[in-house]
Amino acid sequence: MKNWESVLIGPELSLRDALETIDKAGTRMVLVVDSDRRLLGTLSDGDVRRGLLRGLALTDKVAHAMHVNPTVARSSEDLSEIVALMRIKGIHQMPIVDPQGVVVGLQTIDDLLTTPKRDNCVVIMAGGRGTRLAELTSETPKPMLKVGSRPLLETIISSFARQGFQHIVLSVGYRAKQIEDHFGNGSSFGIDICYLREDQPLGTAGALSLLAEQPSLPLVVTNADLLTKENYGHMLDRHVESKADGTMAVRTYDMQVPFGVIREGDTGIEAIEEKPVQSFVVNAGIYVLSPSSLSLIPKGTPFDMPSLFDAMMRRGMKTRCHHIDGYWLDIGRMADYERANMDFAEIFR
Repeated sequence: MKNWESVLIGPELSLRDALETIDKAGTRMVLVVDSDRRLLGTLSDGDVRRGLLRGLALTDKVAHAMHVNPTVARSSEDLSEIVALMRIKGIHQMPIVDPQGVVVGLQTIDDLLTTPKRDNCVVIMAGGRGTRLAELTSETPKPMLKVGSRPLLETIISSFARQGFQHIVLSVGYRAKQIEDHFGNGSSFGIDICYLREDQPLGTAGALSLLAEQPSLPLVVTNADLLTKENYGHMLDRHVESKADGTMAVRTYDMQVPFGVIREGDTGIEAIEEKPVQSFVVNAGIYVLSPSSLSLIPKGTPFDMPSLFDAMMRRGMKTRCHHIDGYWLDIGRMADYERANMDFAEIFR
């Protein structure tokens, strides 16, 4: 785990604060250490639950509920030995300590299953005002609204990072400083982050004209108000295999007519269909673009993705759809934002 230091806590911390640390870090446990980072024990949310069942309160200290004899790996052991021990013990996370018992890392199953690193750039369009959520975005940019325990944009970036994407470009405009102050250069998230600064709103594609260098690899572009469990790497690989210039993620949207629909003929009513459902294929706000497409984007002018795809099609360039069937939510209205917060703990923890 790259940011394992974030799960180090002291034994005097309250159980409530420990749970908040587990939630923020997205891990199943925290490591309890002394002032010299020597491991004293581990605390999982299960340990907290068992402590509460035997009468502890959330205000009690971590020391009262932690597991004081956890399985650990030694820093001298190679990865195959650590993996074998994790399999034998049936555990998903294991502290790594040096000969003095000082924590030097945390090995997780997720790390072992990590996909290869990808050099492709990811551009996240985070410059909009979020006018449909105006009651929440008057002081906070929409991508920084909290969904669950962290800003929406942080969840999106974390999803890319877990899938091996290391180079993130954030296109910012409205209240950009809040975004830049939170993410910085990305080092605290184990990735590289840089910024495109929109002096005026440039739409869902126009900011790509601000890229300092022409990319040599296809790039992934996404809106900053989408929660999804999409496998971005799979989408990128299918784009490359198909030799496409542009790939648009799409999904099926069903709309039910709330009335009986009448089909009328020359002699009267031919058929009645009660509350039929119509299905549409809609833009899901995620794209893969080959470098060849970027020359079609005018510089410094508002330009949207549908216009870019129209331009590609007019020139005979190859465009394709990539169907998303899993979880996907466009947070455009208050009802969507409320649903995202309800879904977060189950879907994205």
